[in-house]
Amino acid sequence: MANIKIQTTDNHTLGAWFILSDTIYHELPFPPPPHATDLHISEAMLHNARLCSFSMATWALSTHIRLYSAFTARLNTNVLAIDYRGFGDSPGNTYRGRAAWDWLIAQGALPQDVLIVGHSLGTAVASRLSVSLSKDGVKFRGTVLMSPFSSLYTLLDTYHIFGLFPVMLPINMIPRAASKCFLIHEFDTLSVISKVKVPLLILHAEDGWDISHTHSDALFDALLEPYLPPVYSLPASQESWSKQQWNEYHTQLVTWRETHKSLLARTVIPNFGLMDQFEGFGERIVLLKTFTGSHNEIGTLEGVQDVICATFFRPETLH
Repeated sequence: MANIKIQTTDNHTLGAWFILSDTIYHELPFPPPPHATDLHISEAMLHNARLCSFSMATWALSTHIRLYSAFTARLNTNVLAIDYRGFGDSPGNTYRGRAAWDWLIAQGALPQDVLIVGHSLGTAVASRLSVSLSKDGVKFRGTVLMSPFSSLYTLLDTYHIFGLFPVMLPINMIPRAASKCFLIHEFDTLSVISKVKVPLLILHAEDGWDISHTHSDALFDALLEPYLPPVYSLPASQESWSKQQWNEYHTQLVTWRETHKSLLARTVIPNFGLMDQFEGFGERIVLLKTFTGSHNEIGTLEGVQDVICATFFRPETLH
């Protein structure tokens, strides 16, 4: 593992770890010489192209370390894990992820080998980077969003401490506070996710009380919506509609449901979870909701790692 510093265009420094895949690590002499990882980063890019770039609030949490170990071992990927600004070793208060991307490319990584992974708050950063790269026409391996939220506004409205106490309830009693004008960043993934033009995997555990799995449902629905026929919005007063309008509405609903069913492939994984997928903009879009795994541990589940591998590294095996 190499503790590295990445310089940004506005003269800030991001703290990060670079962790070698097991394949590369096992080729080193034991015990590894000092700074072994630093000396083998370029070799890792060349001989084991798989690389995951993680966006985390801080990379050094024990749950995150277990996640990196799983990726370097079970998925055999190199890992770049970043502290985004305001956390850990990274000063500042905003981060879009482009500096880490530029660092990877400068080290010899090929865009098509890089998988962008975000967890929790990091999913907003990962989404923004993925949108930016997609706009520039960069074809990278794909994007994984673990325990994402649709927007920071919605998260505050739905977040319950320990899954029980609504965090915004006392704040909403304060004049003007309910408008959430105190937020510096909106982190509105829902409004931009449809602009990501690479394979996309959304992961959420139904028992994760930090961020409700309904946020992932909203993101997946937003990706699917452009491929579905329109349906009238119900009027405020249902008595104002004529019989013909109600018949048209019913026809639209039937068409919508039939189209939805034809587009979506659903797989029930016994004792594990439910996986939905469809082809959007020529790329695979997958939502995996597990029964267990909690907010922080979902990425460490072996079944989840198998889905990541099948989605991005062996897509022909995913049915």
